[in-house]
Amino acid sequence: MARIVVTGGAGFLGSHLCDQLLDRGDQVVCIDNLRTGRVENIEHLFGDRRFTFVRHDVSSHIWVPGPVDAIMHLASPASPVDFEKIPIQILKVGSLGTHNCLGLALEKGAKFHLNSTSEVYGDPQVHPQPETYWGNVNPIGPRSMYDEAKRFAEALTVAYHRHHDVDVRIVRTFNTYGPRMRPDDGRVVSSFIIQALKGEPITIFGEGQQTRSFCYVDDQVEGQLKLLDSDYQSPVNIGNESEFTIRELATEVLAITNSKSELAFMPLPTDDPTQRRPDLTVARRELDWEPTIALREGLVKTAEHFAAVLGL
Repeated sequence: MARIVVTGGAGFLGSHLCDQLLDRGDQVVCIDNLRTGRVENIEHLFGDRRFTFVRHDVSSHIWVPGPVDAIMHLASPASPVDFEKIPIQILKVGSLGTHNCLGLALEKGAKFHLNSTSEVYGDPQVHPQPETYWGNVNPIGPRSMYDEAKRFAEALTVAYHRHHDVDVRIVRTFNTYGPRMRPDDGRVVSSFIIQALKGEPITIFGEGQQTRSFCYVDDQVEGQLKLLDSDYQSPVNIGNESEFTIRELATEVLAITNSKSELAFMPLPTDDPTQRRPDLTVARRELDWEPTIALREGLVKTAEHFAAVLGL
């Protein structure tokens, strides 16, 4: 049994990680300020004596009593609507929050696991994206607060590893989706499903030819836990190699929801990446991991969740 701190543990991905850590026998200290996380995501865990919830903003000093074996740092708003509403908070949790979490790891002699993102690659000029690619990021664009916060967090993590010998893990996630996503978070999967279920027009930016690779949350969690348990200390892509255009995604959502929603095309946002797909060579070699859940299967499970949330 390990005692693991999960920051952002009441969020979409963090809550699923809390579930799986408890399922395998670990103790979990979930830290979340509930700015974008939700109690509903973790309230089913409150009866488990191995689970502790602490409402706290990790951008401020973190104190956790007792021994800690690992810190999984997921705290950060990660949705497009958040980029516009709370950019400074995103930068603070990526910088101050990561610094505080690394300080806790150093104090406790704990492993530190950073949840980074494919956004560090920006609008990539190399495809698919290997971990050795340095990216193509606009440092002052409308996505810069998230991109640069994560790039800084990676640099700080590596600095603590080199200077203080902290045992680190860095995962770069690619378009994770599934139950517990916020209905209003502005991500393409949740937006399309909600619009389809409500019979509203499916909003597509540009002509919908930009591509993404969507990873179902169960696959993402399995990959992250394999990385946590490994000895590999360099960044690892965790995602799905199956690449779809945004228009193809809309077609899939319409099919699984039996929706009659029409497609509505809007101007393409600034710095919206034209393509995104992970190179999973490192994940296969170092973690013996690859995704197993196809897009349609994952979309069905996600749509069932949102239908229940909407009372449909």
